[in-house]
Order: sequence, then C-alpha cells, then structure tokens
Amino acid sequence: MILDYTEALRIYESQDLGRVMGLGQRPGVLVVDFQLGFTDPASPIGSDMSPAIEATARLLGVARAAGVPIWYTTIGYRPDLADAGVWPLKYPRLDALNIENSSVEVDSRVAPASSDVVVSKRFASAFFGTALQPMLAVAGIDSLIVTGCTTSGCIRATVVDGMQFGYRMIVAEDCCADRDEAPHQANLFDMRTKYADVVASADICAELNARAAATSA
Repeated sequence: MILDYTEALRIYESQDLGRVMGLGQRPGVLVVDFQLGFTDPASPIGSDMSPAIEATARLLGVARAAGVPIWYTTIGYRPDLADAGVWPLKYPRLDALNIENSSVEVDSRVAPASSDVVVSKRFASAFFGTALQPMLAVAGIDSLIVTGCTTSGCIRATVVDGMQFGYRMIVAEDCCADRDEAPHQANLFDMRTKYADVVASADICAELNARAAATSA
C-alpha cells in the first residue's frame, strides 16, 4: 500500500520537524515482542512477520559482533488477565498471550544469547512498569536501536517513552512489523517526524561495523 504524505511532509518541513539525531556513543538494541504469540500465524493474534524477523536476525549478528548490548521484551498475562488492567476491555484477545504457554517465548529465529536480557512487560511500552530504564542507565546506553512488533502499538509506545527518558531512538525500519501495511507506514512516518530516526537496517549495520573497525584499528 502506498500512502500519500506529500501534504503532511510540506506542513512538517515548514515547522522544522523530522531532523536526524543519529546514533549516540553507546547504543543498545531492543527487540520488542518478537514472540510466538505475534510471529506465529497460527496464533489468534499472530501474523507472518518473517521479513522483519530475518532482517532483525542479521542486525543482531552485527550488533553482537560489535559488542553492542541487546535487550528483549515479551508481553504475557495470567490466564484470568487479572494483571492486564483495563486493556482487555479494548483488546480481549490479550488472553492469547498466556504466560503458561509458548505464546510468550521469543521466536527462535531471533533467540536471545546468554548475554542478552529478556524483560517481561504487561503493557505497550517496554519502559512502563519494568526495570528497563535503570538497566540501560547502568550500561551507559544513550541510544536504542529498536526492532520488533507491532509498529503501531508496542514499538510506537516504546519509542515515545524512550525519547522522553532521554534516549536517541533509532527504529530499524525493515526490522519492524505490524498486522497491516497502513498502520505500519503511518506510524513509521509519525515516529520519523517527531520521535525517532527511522533507518534501514543495512545502514545501521554499516555504521556498527565501521565503529567496530575503528575501535579495533
């Protein structure tokens, strides 16, 4: 689907929105909710996110080789949804993300390494009600490369919160997925102009490789 942002771009550019921040000196990677509940098409709320998962796997390989720390999030609930607040009133199929089954397992195609940290969350943002922010602070992280799903939900919420906590948020464009192309593109556009850099993973990998080479020279 091709969405026309010509007029929006004209307005935003006239108001000086959408400047590029770039990676900071100490980036990290955050893989948001690439778990079977979302990535398995057989799941009641799942879809085929293979292209984004494969791109993320490549990015993770480069990040690990460059010594960039990696965090993951997963989202899951008790079977009775007693820990989900009012969200099930809007999204009752959250019951598919049951902590007692495989829906909360990270997709094996982007499986965490032993050095990676997996953070369990209950709501959209990776920062809300979790220990992610203090972990990033202790690690000296100043920017986050974000991958995962969904672009219009947990990615966007995480990006907005991350920016508000003072991190440069870098969305790996081809490493994010949604249920449909329209909300995916609309939210990439909005994040790019207001909250984050949206960058192809190949360009992110090239910068990480260049930094690693410069450090080892």
